[in-house]
Amino acid sequence: MITINLICVGSIKERFYTDAFKEYEKRLNAFCKFNLIELKETNYTNPTNSEIEKIKTEEGKRILEKLKKFNILLSLKGKEFTSEELADFVEEKQLQTSELTFIIGGSYGVSKEVEDKVQFKLSFSKLTFPHQLMRVILMEQIYRAFTIINNKGYHK
Repeated sequence: MITINLICVGSIKERFYTDAFKEYEKRLNAFCKFNLIELKETNYTNPTNSEIEKIKTEEGKRILEKLKKFNILLSLKGKEFTSEELADFVEEKQLQTSELTFIIGGSYGVSKEVEDKVQFKLSFSKLTFPHQLMRVILMEQIYRAFTIINNKGYHK
């Protein structure tokens, strides 16, 4: 059984996001082992450009310490998939590795070091989503991918 890791900078604050996340986490247990890795967010009030780079560097160091076998960064610069294509991607990677790690960076993005270290960049849209909502969207799409792979009736 494959292990899915989710590295996130910061934590979920709103209960409705937490409830939705936990529901998909519960559903995923039928298909994979799941680990959530929450990392400390670096906070500045109204950061300057140089402080933003410092934030990305500090958060990037924490991300780099947690990277696993195959790392997928959620990025506006990434490849977009349909749900079926994401399922094909996950199914293909299951044959190559026992562990997939998805990464949602901080509010200002990730450091160049993180971008250079990951094996794949995935985009869900050119739109910007709140990070807490993106966690739920990602979980739903991972769950959907597994239902497609396993011919379950969830995906229509």
